[in-house]
Amino acid sequence: MKIALRANLEQVQSNSNRNLERVHSDSNRLDREKRKQLLEQHGEGLAAIASGIMMVAAWGMEHISMTVSAVLYMLSFAVGGFAKAKEGLTTLVKEKDLDVNLLMILAAIGAAGIGHWAEGAMLIFIFSLSGALESYTMNKSRRDISALISLKPEHAVLYENGNETVVPIGRLKAGDVVLVRPGERIPADGIIRSGTSAVDQSTITGEPVPVDKTAGDEVFAGTLNGQGSLFIEVTQASESTLFAKIIQLVQEAQSEKPVSQRFVEKLERLYARAVVVATVLIILIPPLGLDMSWEASLYKAMVFLVVASPCALVASIMPAMLSAISKSARKGLLFKGGAHLENLSRTRIVAFDKTGTLTEGRPVLNDLIPYQGYTEEQLLHIVASIESLSEHPLAKAIVEKAKDQGIVLDPPDELQARTGWGVQAKWGEDTWNIGKPAMLDKHDTDKETADTIERLQREGKTVVVAFNSRGIAGIIALKDRIRPQAKSAVERLQRMGIRVVMLTGDQQTTAQQIAGEAGIEHVHAELLPVDKVNRIKELRQKYDHVVMVGDGVNDAPALAAATVGAAMGGAGSDAALETADMVLMHDDLTKIAEAIQLGKKTQTIVKQNIAFSLSVIFLLIIANFTQGISLPLGVIGHEGSTILVILNGLRLLR
Repeated sequence: MKIALRANLEQVQSNSNRNLERVHSDSNRLDREKRKQLLEQHGEGLAAIASGIMMVAAWGMEHISMTVSAVLYMLSFAVGGFAKAKEGLTTLVKEKDLDVNLLMILAAIGAAGIGHWAEGAMLIFIFSLSGALESYTMNKSRRDISALISLKPEHAVLYENGNETVVPIGRLKAGDVVLVRPGERIPADGIIRSGTSAVDQSTITGEPVPVDKTAGDEVFAGTLNGQGSLFIEVTQASESTLFAKIIQLVQEAQSEKPVSQRFVEKLERLYARAVVVATVLIILIPPLGLDMSWEASLYKAMVFLVVASPCALVASIMPAMLSAISKSARKGLLFKGGAHLENLSRTRIVAFDKTGTLTEGRPVLNDLIPYQGYTEEQLLHIVASIESLSEHPLAKAIVEKAKDQGIVLDPPDELQARTGWGVQAKWGEDTWNIGKPAMLDKHDTDKETADTIERLQREGKTVVVAFNSRGIAGIIALKDRIRPQAKSAVERLQRMGIRVVMLTGDQQTTAQQIAGEAGIEHVHAELLPVDKVNRIKELRQKYDHVVMVGDGVNDAPALAAATVGAAMGGAGSDAALETADMVLMHDDLTKIAEAIQLGKKTQTIVKQNIAFSLSVIFLLIIANFTQGISLPLGVIGHEGSTILVILNGLRLLR
């Protein structure tokens, strides 16, 4: 017995030790992955800083130990220039082409080769620091669609011959019937065969209020089922659903390079080739044809390589962009890259989503019309008391209004949800029905009441009627309220000469009403995400540079397709925030105009810097050939121009 117990204990201890080893192994692996991730994110910046520290140390050691100084300079070169040298060599080997990275490394090595280590190290440090800052900024612009994918159901309940089977959604095919219980996401596009429910399809259409669905109605993958169970016949395989197309549209839009980026890359390599060819010619032609010594020719070529290096040209853009990005962040504007500022400066048209962007994205009680001698307060008391047991967004808005007015609610003993049109409850001595106007018998509704309901609906409001045994007791109208700053934001854009349009999945009547309040003339309503993308593409063909402002998952493809996508930071979905190029952190629409103005100012400074840096490079090259300037003077002129353009860019921080 003791032997058996001892064996069991030893087995338990062994298992425990193995589990501990596995835990430690997993922990170490996570630590290694975390360190690797941090190194990828910050390694280039740390290398640039280390390069600068070693450069300063080497300069300080020049009068103490030349050997130590030389070692420190070489380390500064190696640490600061490794990443850029690797990029340049990769371009040279794989693409058989030159870029500015390799040109700057050659310039630094050339300076060191003729004894000017400090100047070469300074070139390496400034260029590596600029590259680190650029990498850090551009990493913010990486668009991740993980938020979209997370909304995609992984499994579905397949219903066959009365049996329920959980299957991966990839196995679903057209004709299958799936069961979707309350609170579950619909796994595939399809048609409801039985059951009724309110479906939140804001992820697809942007509608702020769940839509009542019953047999024969179409539903979309990724939308959220409400209180009722649904049997849905699948009409599209998982890879062909509307939701899958949204993800695909975002991916395609993200993969497209802007024309300006392709132009800059091409120009950079042409410039690098020209400088290298010119340097070789300067080394060879004077000794062979102009009776100049090889030493003098090499010196002149190295001066040329230094002064022609585009350090100031590179610094003309990023410091200004980074300053503008930093300034805008303090004001609640987050840019995911400097290129978006450039694109903003050329904006000719801004497209707004409606729900959650121009509006607050939640219904509020707007009108209360009592009948049967009730006062507004009495009607609100009755309706809010009954609706206090409901989870419907419209019910919550009514209850919130009653609580704001200090009304004490008296919930009914029981509430019966009549999916498709409302609720029924016994309250007081009467039975009450609250829901859609469709529940009213047209023959028992007088013309004045019918006209009132029609008028409220034309105004873009959602109408709810309260009905008891004596007939209609009241009409309640709810509306998604426009943001307070929406009208002023639109007016400011229009004063700047920028056109404004609305793109929404909501109904035409509601869209027109909200657009009128915001001062927008051009409205495109009842759009699915694919339609929004097509509209954006049409606008880009006509106006070239388009800004799209949105907040929902359904806006993500349009945000990606626009020249600049702007997401609402507070109300926006994770997918919209990840896809957008610019985020309004406080949902302040007036920041759109400020962002465009900042983009224009940034472009002005960038153009000043480019003109100045090119002028300095041109003058230094001319002086090198006509006056024979020294390498230290060339470096001072070159680095001086770099410092000046950086300082000019930093003006945007004010």
